[in-house]
Amino acid sequence: MREIVLTQAGQCGNQIGAKFWEVISDEHAVDSAGTCHGDSHLQLERINVYYNEASGQCGAGNNWAKGHYTEGAELMESVMDVVRKEAESCDCLQGFQLTHSLGGGTGSGMGTLLLSKIREEYPDRIINTFSILPLPKVSDTVVEPYNATLSVHQLIENADETFCIDNEALYDICSRTLKLPTPTYGDLNHLVSATMSGVTTCLRFPGQLNADLRNLAVNMVPFPRLHFFLPGFAPLTSRGSQQYRALTVAELTQQMFDAKNMMAACDPRHGRYLTAAAIFRGRRPMREVDEQMFNIQDKNSSYFADWLPNNVKTAVCDIPPRGLKMSATFIGNNTAIQE
Repeated sequence: MREIVLTQAGQCGNQIGAKFWEVISDEHAVDSAGTCHGDSHLQLERINVYYNEASGQCGAGNNWAKGHYTEGAELMESVMDVVRKEAESCDCLQGFQLTHSLGGGTGSGMGTLLLSKIREEYPDRIINTFSILPLPKVSDTVVEPYNATLSVHQLIENADETFCIDNEALYDICSRTLKLPTPTYGDLNHLVSATMSGVTTCLRFPGQLNADLRNLAVNMVPFPRLHFFLPGFAPLTSRGSQQYRALTVAELTQQMFDAKNMMAACDPRHGRYLTAAAIFRGRRPMREVDEQMFNIQDKNSSYFADWLPNNVKTAVCDIPPRGLKMSATFIGNNTAIQE
């Protein structure tokens, strides 16, 4: 079994993590008490990829140094203890996942401290982070840019894969595409958890062509420091029109590469794709998926780096998410991320 240890730092990280647990519990038919009600052997086959937890209670007051050097450092020994315990109880530990925001104090300061400690102790394991970036438009506090700057340095050095997500893009998706009049943080977190679930789907369910964390890193990172990805998810439609929409691989592919679907507020058309990965869920022939990927690269060849041939990775998992016949998760390594 290839397990992942999920760590959550700070308020934002914990709320996203909680939503992610809800989504994957639902997919594996596990209720809130931890009892399994699934009738399919596929739900149980790889259930122990995730599941277990630990916590502390303290605030860093939006101060990176407090999270990284004082409050966070005090908690670090007990946190690492739990991480060690989890890692030791794994049959074959595949890697670590961290959810945090870069704007707060705990998520950015303590999150990056945790990252460096994990990297020190497990240098050969994959570490991927889902990092919520602060934005000037919807900024709560003055110090967010400083916290983010200090954190990004740590992410460059210590993470293997960083999925960059920001609230502005999520708000846009909720209001423009999902037609929600007043999006709540719950709605935003649901979008993030759908993407997280899509990225890890190949580890949790069997499929025709699987992609684990290492496989993703090998295909997505041309140079060690260029590991900041744009995530996207399709189909995103308003609740009312969901049942009238016929989903084909072509439509999913088109929506997936659309700038409006990116969960980071930067336009991929302003840069080039170094690499990309598309993870499809739902029973679909591989030929169809490969054909669409070839078409999109052929038509938009100017948006793909020409010095990296065949740079789109595909994976297909047979189990669709709850309530959809098929879906696709997109991960792009695009130079526009510098925006």
